[in-house]
Formats: sequence, structure tokens, C-alpha cells
Amino acid sequence: MVEPGLIKAAQAGDRDAMITLLREIETQVYRTAYYILGNEQDAMDAAQEALIRIYTKIGSYEEKAKFKTWIGRIVTNICIDKFRRNKPAVSIEEHDLVFHEKTNVEDEVMAVYAAKDIREAIDKLPEHHRTVVVLRYLQDFSYNEIAESLNLPLNTVKSYLFRARQQLQTLLHDYQKGGVRG
Repeated sequence: MVEPGLIKAAQAGDRDAMITLLREIETQVYRTAYYILGNEQDAMDAAQEALIRIYTKIGSYEEKAKFKTWIGRIVTNICIDKFRRNKPAVSIEEHDLVFHEKTNVEDEVMAVYAAKDIREAIDKLPEHHRTVVVLRYLQDFSYNEIAESLNLPLNTVKSYLFRARQQLQTLLHDYQKGGVRG
């Protein structure tokens, strides 16, 4: 969590505070871009663009929104624009999905296959469903934070997540039959 004093100092033009602020958020910015875009190069480009936009727009940040949400909105909008231009597939790596209590090699192998199937299922979601899934389950945004980040009504976010979970359930139904079909 970024200290409010650091944000205020950056807004007041303190160059060192701005550099510290950008360093503190760069991992979050990149991670969000990567999960949405699924491509390292595109994510790096989007993160760089987001950090520049945050740098130039820091004066417009108002405390009525959480800083995390404000950043999320900037990154998500850049990624959605990039996604629409390039139409890349989101790729969530197996190591991004953590499985605990593996007791033997068979369990570890099954966990890799499960992660692959989950990744493939998420890849098949429509863009707007994929985005809310990434923000909710991989970036741990609350429903309200997603709504603010995407500039959507709260009920729309809930609806998107509900439909995305239904789609994932349907896609993953084939998991025990050897993988996601589609």
C-alpha cells in the first residue's frame, strides 16, 4: 500500500517522491497488464505507458477513489485499448496458479494439467469476462474496485463475474475427460 504522504508529495511536484511512488507501483502495474494481455512484451509496453500516464496525471488523482483503483483503471484501460488493437490471447502461466499440499509426483503432475486447463479456459472467455476474472481472482480487487477501475456499474461487474464463472464451469467440466475442449 502506498503511503498517502508520498502521493501528496508527488502531486506537489517532489521528483524523488514521484520516483519512489512509481517504483512502488511498477510491479502491480506490470502484473495487471500481464494478466490481462498474457504477453510479456505487450505487458511491458502497457506498463510503461501506464506509468507515464500515472506520472503525467498524478495531479488529477483525487482521494475520493482508492489509489489502487485509480491505478487499476489506468492500466486496465490501456490494456483494453491494446487488446482491441492486437487481439492477443491471455496466457496465465502454470506457476501463477498455486496448488498446495502436493503429496507425490502424481499430484504435482495433475496440478500442472489442472493449471493448464484453467489457463486455457480463461483464454476462451470474452474480453470483458476475462478482464473481471483477472482483476477479481488474480489481482484480488473487490467488486467495487473493479467497478471503479472499469467505470462500470457494480451490478454489471457482478453479472460479468457470474457469467464468467458459469462459462469457466462449463469449459472445465471436460477437465476430467482429458482437457478443455472447444
